[in-house]
Amino acid sequence: MGAPVFDSKAVVAGLPGLPGVYRMLNREGQVIYVGKAKDLKKRVASYFQKGDLSPRIQRMVTQVAAIETTVTRSESEALILENNLIKALTPRYNILFRDDKSYPYIVVTGHRYPRLGFHRGPLDKTHRYFGPFPSAWAVRESLQLLQKAFRLRTCEDTVFSNRARPCLLYQIRRCTAPCVNLVSPEAYREDVENAVLFLGGKRHEVIRILTAKMERAAAGLNYEDAAVFRDQIQTLAKVQERQFVSSGKAVDADVVACATEAGRACVNLVMIRGGLHVGDKSFLPDQAEGSDAAQLLEAFLAQHYVGKPAPCLIIAGARLDGEALEALLSEQAGYRVQIIQRPAGERREWLAMAEENARLALAQRLSEQASQEGRLQALQQALELDFPVSRVECFDISHIFGEATVGSCVVFDHLAMQKGEYRRYNIAQVRPGDDYAAMREVLHRRYSKIAGGEGKLPDLILIDGGRGQLGVVRGVLADLGVNGVALVGVAKGEGRKPGLEQLFFPDRGNPLQLPKDHPGLHLIQQIRDEAHRFAIQGHRVRRGKARTTSVLEQIGGVGAKRRQRLLARFGGLKGVLNASVDELTQVDGISRALAERIFRELH
Repeated sequence: MGAPVFDSKAVVAGLPGLPGVYRMLNREGQVIYVGKAKDLKKRVASYFQKGDLSPRIQRMVTQVAAIETTVTRSESEALILENNLIKALTPRYNILFRDDKSYPYIVVTGHRYPRLGFHRGPLDKTHRYFGPFPSAWAVRESLQLLQKAFRLRTCEDTVFSNRARPCLLYQIRRCTAPCVNLVSPEAYREDVENAVLFLGGKRHEVIRILTAKMERAAAGLNYEDAAVFRDQIQTLAKVQERQFVSSGKAVDADVVACATEAGRACVNLVMIRGGLHVGDKSFLPDQAEGSDAAQLLEAFLAQHYVGKPAPCLIIAGARLDGEALEALLSEQAGYRVQIIQRPAGERREWLAMAEENARLALAQRLSEQASQEGRLQALQQALELDFPVSRVECFDISHIFGEATVGSCVVFDHLAMQKGEYRRYNIAQVRPGDDYAAMREVLHRRYSKIAGGEGKLPDLILIDGGRGQLGVVRGVLADLGVNGVALVGVAKGEGRKPGLEQLFFPDRGNPLQLPKDHPGLHLIQQIRDEAHRFAIQGHRVRRGKARTTSVLEQIGGVGAKRRQRLLARFGGLKGVLNASVDELTQVDGISRALAERIFRELH
């Protein structure tokens, strides 16, 4: 008996005219689309009544076999649920913006001598935060300028509380050395407040204050202090000159615009903080084919801001229904968040800049995509494969004399490296230095799951190595019953120079050496080098953990807290190794007997 026919009229007739979220399922029971509505009955009915649906949505409607709904108390609550479901289920026909990374901030801590620093993660109410910024680079550049202008400490508390003399930053006039009381609490507090004013957009007020101080110092013949204030003023003036956008008002705003071409889309986010341009970031969503500007921006605003801090002003480059989102973001933030869709004056100029950024970023991505397509086709021809290659997986092994062996697997798919699908494998059950055994373990762990129906089989497997490693791959795949995958071993050429790589094949006697300028070789090098980088990174982390914690962990009586105190007091394991018994006893919680035991175990 076949599956029941989907009756859209019967489903719509049973829906309430209330706010909520709807989920469209296909015949396999998979959720293929998630949406929110102010009125579920009207919204769902529109899919089966409208004749002007985009080709993407028309395809989706033909696959709908069931619709599930969840009623909510308000449209804002529906917006939260929709966003959570889209991120959790990644439905086939929703526009997906894959950007779950937290944004960085500048933090001014609430200590007696506040620290100026970089912050990413949850916000603590005891500190003051400025941002968010589009990238870590933007934060660090701003920190360097602020450090030069206001000379606030940037060191961590453990370093600050254990200083006995000023550090190098004091000598190069980047810090006033509050750690050793070379600046009074009052003077340091003034520097902090000036930095906070500047970060809050009150630049002219800060320059006015510093100018008055410079003039007073010069009038009192205190030329050294006057020169310090002069340098601060010049630094802050340069900060203003470097901005691409400036405003007469200390406004915080995000400007969002989009561009579409050849079935691809790009959304550009320009961040204005304190009236100054602090950078921009471009997002290229998945599954955006056929979507218009309003749909793209609605999807971006919901996925980007729900559950995250939003500025008081968002400037959007398309007409959209933003009432529910405004209400939700205002409730989250504790202040009014306004979405403007028809900006004027300087705000219109900001939007034009974001639109141009989006066009340029999209053009670059399309160019890169065309280049990767050419490389992939060239590689397929060079390898004489009779099937198209889309997904490539590459493996590498990293260790130093067998220590902390780590295997890596990187994935190339959809014409790009898929970092979310990378995997590392810690190797512990093989003899140190046995690369063949390590590779065998990695491959078995990787493809035993795929052989069992989990995951996706690649079209091509690359191995960093020659004929021996290639034999290992063949053996593992044969044992697992995995067929239909092309195998290539990539051996470094003479002198390990790029361009001299030799390609080994299971069924060919002689290796293939492609010309240095061959596009297919360039793609192999890109994927192989990424696998090598990813493996080395994992090896270094594993080796570092082993060398900094395992020795202390093996000493009886030294738990996590005592380990932390020891490492903080002496600046790391090397300092602990160089410490005497008397010095060890000075650490809180370390008795004379325990100090002698630690010294004995470490030596």
